[in-house]
Amino acid sequence: MKSSPIKLSMTDKQARDYGASIPFDRRLYRQDIEGSIAHARMLAKQEIIAGGEAAVIIKGLDSIRKEIERGRFQFRTELEDIHMNIEARLFEKIGETAGKLHTARSRNDQMALDLRLFVKEEILKTVDKIRALQAVLVELAGANKDVIMPGYTHLQQAQPVLLAHHLLAYFEMFQRDKERFHDCLGRTDVMPLGSGALGGVPYHIDREFVAQELGFSKVSTNSLDAVSDRDFIIEYEAAAAITIMHLSRLAEELVLWSSNEFGFIKIGEAFTTGSSIMPQKKNPDVAELARGKTGRVYGHLMGMLTIMKSLPLAYNRDMQEDKEGLFDTVDTLQASLAVSAGMIKTIKINAGRIAQAMKTDYVLATDLADYLVKKGLPFRRAHGVVARLSEYAMSKGKSFRELGRKEYREFSPLFAGDVYDITLASSVVARNVAGGTSPQQVAKALRRARRLTKK
Repeated sequence: MKSSPIKLSMTDKQARDYGASIPFDRRLYRQDIEGSIAHARMLAKQEIIAGGEAAVIIKGLDSIRKEIERGRFQFRTELEDIHMNIEARLFEKIGETAGKLHTARSRNDQMALDLRLFVKEEILKTVDKIRALQAVLVELAGANKDVIMPGYTHLQQAQPVLLAHHLLAYFEMFQRDKERFHDCLGRTDVMPLGSGALGGVPYHIDREFVAQELGFSKVSTNSLDAVSDRDFIIEYEAAAAITIMHLSRLAEELVLWSSNEFGFIKIGEAFTTGSSIMPQKKNPDVAELARGKTGRVYGHLMGMLTIMKSLPLAYNRDMQEDKEGLFDTVDTLQASLAVSAGMIKTIKINAGRIAQAMKTDYVLATDLADYLVKKGLPFRRAHGVVARLSEYAMSKGKSFRELGRKEYREFSPLFAGDVYDITLASSVVARNVAGGTSPQQVAKALRRARRLTKK
């Protein structure tokens, strides 16, 4: 076994360990090797190194990849990062030819490449997991498309809506999230290799060839920017923060709806836990954790923005701190999406309890105001009439349906016998406008949602 000539400058062990990134950037081994193989092919194509040398390098790199995947590779902290660990092992395997691999590149553009390859892959995985979550929301909505529930503002019952309409609101949030990640993908899909340390390289390289080999649609246009840009990481983390915020809102509603006070849903036992001392309880822990993990994703975004806020061009060692937050954001978001999809599959809707929550029918107050408007009363006056009517009904402990016609007419002579035609069902049917909660519009929304989950 040949020894590596690689020597790094830090000699104090404490300082060396402090500066080492190999404990976490080893995760980029596959991207690093893929980039090196494409780079070696380009060097041979451009006759910067011999074709035979490139073949030996590529064979050695492929062998190292297999060692890592089989758990036989020894990562060394004194070699700092994934690049130097792989290169040192390549020297041990093929000798001095390994030294030709680093021709026309720097660790600066090499790491930028690794990160972009990683983020591109993770964007697609994230989008797939969002789509899977959307699919279970659509399934739950479709299975309960006739259930009417109270819609809320300020957590107060406001107007009746279809439960499917409510669930599809989250579908729309996640649809925007997918679009944000696709936008991020376009700006991540830029090949930085060939930028060197900061000013480009003095070799006749073919950057377009490398981009094609690695599946990039374009190459970077400014070498200083290419090695120091981490906008694509910030964009991923920002999109992740918005996505997990939407997931947290959904989780909060599931926590509320599964409580005894609401009782709208039951979450499957596989996604709840019991209390250590209160045997009657089933705690919605998965939903609560999804809600709680929002904080760490937000924190990583703020951390990355803070790292980058005052860095002069080009590369600075501060940027080594870009990876751990990114990796944890990827893992946290994707796990939260996947477990939430699994949880939602187990949810059972208690339609009877939902109906009971609206037995006083005060959610029809707006419909009563609209009824008066259609009789010719200006809306503001109609609003005042129904506000007084509502106070009266509540003081008497009566629902609107339980009020007599005489009681109605004490508040307005426009009330007639057809006021009793106003029901929860008529209320949702009446809202037959694009984006509304009527059965007709919700059926359209379900068809659209099913199409979008297949894309």
